[in-house]
Amino acid sequence: MGYTGAAGRRSPDRPARVSLRVSPGAARSEIVGRHGDGWKARVAAPAERGRANQALVELVAATLGLPAARVRLASGGASRDKVIEVDGMTNDEIERLLAAGQRRETT
Repeated sequence: MGYTGAAGRRSPDRPARVSLRVSPGAARSEIVGRHGDGWKARVAAPAERGRANQALVELVAATLGLPAARVRLASGGASRDKVIEVDGMTNDEIERLLAAGQRRETT
């Protein structure tokens, strides 16, 4: 997944990529956890007129500590399965920050 080489380095001319399964219309927006090779996210925005896609970009950007302009939807605009591109980070950095930002279960 993504355009990284050895040790998670990214190609200087290609953004890192991450796969997400998205559930729109949730009570709150959050990174839920792993989903196969990608991640599962919930967004509060409805799946209409691109609102859920924009909410996903904003959620990922906030979780990674980046401006939303450096995060964009690469594919899956009308699907639950999406690919997000991130400028200026490696896949390893993205994975670490998404893992740190995911919802914690309490028992």
